[in-house]
Amino acid sequence: MGHRWRYVWGMSDYSEDDAFEAAVPLSQRAMARPAMPYLDGLNPAQRQAVETLDGPVLMLAGAGTGKTKALMTRIAHLIFKGRANPDQVLAVTFTNKAAKEMRARLEKEPFGIETPMRWMGTFHSISAKLLRRHAELVGLQSSFTILDSDDQLRLLKQLVVASDLDEKRWPPRMLAGIIDGWKNKALTPDKVPVAESGAFDGRGVDLYAAYQRRLRDLNAVDFGDILLHMVTIFQTHPDVLHQYQTRFRYILVDEYQDTNVAQYLWLRLLAAGHKNICCVGDDDQSIYGWRGAEVGNILRFEADFPGAHVVRLEENYRSTPHILAAASGVIAANKGRLGKTLFTSVKEGEKVRLIGHWDGEEEARWIGEEIEASQRGTRGMAPLGLDNMAILVRASHQMRAFEDRFLTIGLPYRVIGGPRFYERMEIRDAMAYFRLAVSPADDLAFERIVNTPKRGLGDKAVQTIQRTARANDVPLVEGARLVCQGRLLGGKGLKELTELVAGLDRWHAQVRAEADTHVELAEMILDESGYTGFWQNDKTPEAPGRLENLKELVKALENFENLQGFLEHVSLIMDNETEEQGEKVSIMTLHAAKGLEFPAVFLPGWEDGLFPSQRSMDESGLKGLEEERRLAYVGITRAEELCTISFAANRRVYGQWQSQMPSRFIDELPADHVEVLTPPGLYGGGYGAAGMAASASPAIMGAAGSDLHQKAHDADVYNSPGWRRLQTRSQQRGMAMPSEARNMTIDATAISAFCVDERVFHQKFGYGNVLAIEGDKLEIAFDKAGTKHVVGRFIVSADAADDVPF
Repeated sequence: MGHRWRYVWGMSDYSEDDAFEAAVPLSQRAMARPAMPYLDGLNPAQRQAVETLDGPVLMLAGAGTGKTKALMTRIAHLIFKGRANPDQVLAVTFTNKAAKEMRARLEKEPFGIETPMRWMGTFHSISAKLLRRHAELVGLQSSFTILDSDDQLRLLKQLVVASDLDEKRWPPRMLAGIIDGWKNKALTPDKVPVAESGAFDGRGVDLYAAYQRRLRDLNAVDFGDILLHMVTIFQTHPDVLHQYQTRFRYILVDEYQDTNVAQYLWLRLLAAGHKNICCVGDDDQSIYGWRGAEVGNILRFEADFPGAHVVRLEENYRSTPHILAAASGVIAANKGRLGKTLFTSVKEGEKVRLIGHWDGEEEARWIGEEIEASQRGTRGMAPLGLDNMAILVRASHQMRAFEDRFLTIGLPYRVIGGPRFYERMEIRDAMAYFRLAVSPADDLAFERIVNTPKRGLGDKAVQTIQRTARANDVPLVEGARLVCQGRLLGGKGLKELTELVAGLDRWHAQVRAEADTHVELAEMILDESGYTGFWQNDKTPEAPGRLENLKELVKALENFENLQGFLEHVSLIMDNETEEQGEKVSIMTLHAAKGLEFPAVFLPGWEDGLFPSQRSMDESGLKGLEEERRLAYVGITRAEELCTISFAANRRVYGQWQSQMPSRFIDELPADHVEVLTPPGLYGGGYGAAGMAASASPAIMGAAGSDLHQKAHDADVYNSPGWRRLQTRSQQRGMAMPSEARNMTIDATAISAFCVDERVFHQKFGYGNVLAIEGDKLEIAFDKAGTKHVVGRFIVSADAADDVPF
């Protein structure tokens, strides 16, 4: 057993209201102690970051380089060297969970700090504690209330209505987003720039000021105020600022690249005296610009703190050399970065795999098969449990195809960072409308949507509908009709309810008459109900994603004959949810994946417009593109052993095929570290990832696939307008195409030689039945290989299979 020792700050009666300076001199506390075992195992860069105690330090920590270990060790070293006691160390984390975990680890060996780290927490948790002490300086009492988002919106709505603004055109949620943005920039109403004063129909600043006055009257703050008030106090009361500059001898900040302007000012004010601030972060992982984070904070650290010591943590303990090289190749294209080169002592590992698919459904099928193969250990690697695999998507609407596929094949999964697709609020709302169109007697669905979006129907109005329905022994829809006929409500509520009932009647009649396709009817329901418009007018950061989810829901309808069939499918999905116990594949967005790691990672949907996101590029230009590239870097570096990037050549949107361009980030992957795979079912099963890598060697194609690949070349079977556009645009971007790909065509207008239900044969997949035909593309249910999309040129009639010289 090694030497066991603990460190306890010896003032048992020490409280936060006592004098800040300890009675025992630091020189006496720094007397001889046992050797410091917590320094063991640090690499040279980590040790340098830990032992450089004085002055500003920037710990530039790449992905997987052990920055948390270095940060905690630095805290322990400050205490054991006698530079500060635990109460004089301010340690800022970005989540309460991270603070809790760090406290727990510091209490254990090799650190053994039993004295609580009371000033370790998030910006907001620490600021709330400080604000309770000094609330009167901003016109509040120490017992102030922190409003939740619902209370905040209710208060803003009152102000909007009082200002005679059209609530639909200028929704309170939009105003909340604007005010939150100003608070993130530490702007009080009197400091909002003239350039931004036109916000919210020119009344934004006045409403902001009225909102702040109302909060003070209520002795309340919102989330943004917690930090803003403390910045204001520090700026206007030098004595208070000096008090905390003296107390906090050392300041440590995690995830510095994610700080916004208010957090940046808060830190600079506190560190302005002694400048003993250590910021830990990675500019290449700054991915939260949409919520106010400023990557410039970390980029200008050396300018803010002259003489700062910059330590680069570059030894990666997570990923293989190929994965690190791929990530480095992508991120190198960013101009605004400090720069570092990750390396690892690991010598082996698989290349990053790249594969193209016909469409998103095929992509989901293939990934499902790969996960099952990895689980069985049939990929030539040791078997991987489901908990060790993750699918990281750019947008939440991408999850739908994977969830549907996994539920169909019985593959357990979990969605991290949000609900499953069919459990999302907007999806449940839309499904409730669809259910009522099919079955107007569905009372639960009616209760969900009667005032969604807002129709001026409060609790009393809903109770009137319920009483009327019960009194007449009819469903709620009929109760609502009777309320309208009897004019039992008044004003806007009666008018809106009448329109809703009329809409439900109209939609139900169309379901019965099958007057429109169910896809068109679904779009009509969402539009005419006002639900789509509700999210279009919502200006919160979540609204665009909710609209994309609604589009994905409508897209899912294309796989069914009618609304009833789709509703039955979803009901079965919800009934077949897997139990909590047991291993599961993780599905999450790239943003939710930050800080996590998995042995195997799948990165689907690498297509321009989807990733990088078109919206991000449109709204933020080059800055947005660079943040998207950092997101790609984050995604790749989540993988420990195996990283697979995929894209689809086509996406079907509202019944129309759209040709997709592979992501520009694929162009930036270094060819020496990428293996191009041959996707099953794409271009007849014989050609690899849509011609992505000019450097692809003949070895990429298996022996079984090479003959078929040559047949595809000779037959000239792939030359659609979309593919020609892909070739042209790829060449414009300087991305070479293999010569075989340039001569391959699929004719979307061709008349197939086969018919639905015909028995056919494919060299690789064997016998099967034709399910659907689209030009020269066939959907076939193979006896052993499952359903595939293949090119008709590579299919023969089952009767003629023996005569074909494959």
